[in-house]
Amino acid sequence: MEAASLIESFSEFAKQKNIDRPTMIKILEDVFRAMIRKKFESDENFDIIINTDKGDLEIWRFREIVDDEFAEDSFDFDANKHISLTDAHNIEKDFEVGEELAEEVKLIDFGRRTVLTARQTLIQKVKDLEKDLLFQKYKDIVGEILSAEVYQVLGKEVLLTDGDGNELTLPKSEQISKDRFRKGESVRAVVHKVDMNNGNPKIILSRTSPVFLERLFEQEVPEVFDGLISIKKIVREPGERAKVAVESYDDRIDPVGACVGLKGSRIHAIVRELQNENIDVINYTDNTDLFISRSLSPAKISSIKLDGTGKRAAVYLKPDQVSMAIGKGGLNIKLASKLVGYEIDVYRELETGEEEDVDLSEFSDEIDAWIIEEFKKIGLDTAKSVLALTVEELARRTELEEETVTEVFNILKVEFE
Repeated sequence: MEAASLIESFSEFAKQKNIDRPTMIKILEDVFRAMIRKKFESDENFDIIINTDKGDLEIWRFREIVDDEFAEDSFDFDANKHISLTDAHNIEKDFEVGEELAEEVKLIDFGRRTVLTARQTLIQKVKDLEKDLLFQKYKDIVGEILSAEVYQVLGKEVLLTDGDGNELTLPKSEQISKDRFRKGESVRAVVHKVDMNNGNPKIILSRTSPVFLERLFEQEVPEVFDGLISIKKIVREPGERAKVAVESYDDRIDPVGACVGLKGSRIHAIVRELQNENIDVINYTDNTDLFISRSLSPAKISSIKLDGTGKRAAVYLKPDQVSMAIGKGGLNIKLASKLVGYEIDVYRELETGEEEDVDLSEFSDEIDAWIIEEFKKIGLDTAKSVLALTVEELARRTELEEETVTEVFNILKVEFE
């Protein structure tokens, strides 16, 4: 294979991979120097001149001319650095001892097998470099949002491609539970992390990360993007609910109103992207009591007592506010606790002389909704109104089995013990 053909084929391949000229020349020189070391044991006295545009390659070997006696008898003679006067005269008669001999080495001198190996090495080096560049490119944008196209939907992950055809991975664990993907559709996600597996970069995306929600706010709310509004903290139950604490650096800007937008225009775009995730935007404050109160929205708090350790908070509410503070499946209070960094305990605040009672809907985690509905059909909507009757009476008035009513009784009794 001629030098021009080798360099031209490599250059074309490198350009396809968007490898710049200096890097191309560096790779070529490294490979040719490896060939030289293999044949001559050292590349110390060699110069390589490469012109990728013309496909030119020149390899020059430089040796000092020494007298024949030194060449034959001296231990300091090095065939890679020295050449005898007799051998130099075989090349050109005018040479003298002490002069430097420049001798061009042709690619064909290395042998066909070595040249073919060099070509494969060149291609492999470009592929390795391409992987390194891809790894570094995505390593530098971890935490940034991007759009990619779905090209394969698997059981444990979705494979996507970016604009350059690079493969990206969206694992099941990083998908919102309501996400459904089809081949060819565009998906937005955040670059979660980048790993190198067996020399291959693995780019992992996420739609469940709080960072993804933060980037969506930056895209939809100009004041967040410009830094006028700061997102202090985000907690999420992906696809279900999120709480976002925001703060404005400009007293003229209402951070909550700016994030929600006129008639909810800004927040609705984010909610749709997150499969109708319910998003509470909360005005951040250093006042712990006030921050806890805001975090439990939409419930209205009567009073709050902190335990002094900075770990627990007792929150007192009217009975009709308790279920709202706790939320469906306890999600509201769970997220509020994460947002403020306190374990929140909810207590019912009773009026003077008022007996404590609990709305049946607050037991929805333990009692099936259809059972609660059966009690409500006969006008029983609180725990004590149910406990006031006997199991037999309740079984007769509803369509429930005595065994089911007994189980409900046991659950309700525990609440007042």
